[in-house]
Amino acid sequence: MIGTGRLGPGERIPPEGELCEELGVSRGSLREAVRMLAALGVIEPRHGSGTYVSQLRPQDVIGSLSLTLELLPLSGLLEVYEIRRVLEAHVAAQAAARSTPETVDTLFSLIEDMEATTDPAKASELDHRFHAEIARVGGNPTLATLLAVFRARSRKYQVFTLPEGPELRRKSDDDHRVLATAIADHDPVAAAGAAQAHVAQTERWLRAFMPPVEEVGGAD
Repeated sequence: MIGTGRLGPGERIPPEGELCEELGVSRGSLREAVRMLAALGVIEPRHGSGTYVSQLRPQDVIGSLSLTLELLPLSGLLEVYEIRRVLEAHVAAQAAARSTPETVDTLFSLIEDMEATTDPAKASELDHRFHAEIARVGGNPTLATLLAVFRARSRKYQVFTLPEGPELRRKSDDDHRVLATAIADHDPVAAAGAAQAHVAQTERWLRAFMPPVEEVGGAD
């Protein structure tokens, strides 16, 4: 009903009994479906009022992927990186075309904070904010949300805490400066190349330094 547009954003779903009769299912099956759709952000149960179709904003529905992506083992995450390379390159190119002096200031400020901190957790958060800012400027909220979901899973693997971490961080910081400079120069081609190379480098580090998830105590 929702997929065909019979029930649109913000509309109230028919009463349980009516739906069970029309769909030919039990109340238990219907309630399970309602719980699943609510978890996915498709519908919104409202206490004392009924159940309504959400606004169905693409970024909200895409964000629900985090429920399952968080369960991927390292091998699955590495497959996702092929998608991420393409998408990060695209948003970087878009950001380079649309960047403002304020955008550039924000990116370089985040880089300086990353270079200054010795706390791996803080560096990871700053790294996320750096890439999120680029995606935001890219102008597609749905794409920005999808990339944020990908990055959230990647952050569970902390290569910077390894013995090789300091050298890896220096390389990552250098990559960030190359990417930010391309965006500051309004050079979409250079920005796309820098973003793709940066993500590919992270993928190589994960392959080289991180054991399978079952070997690190189920570090989800």
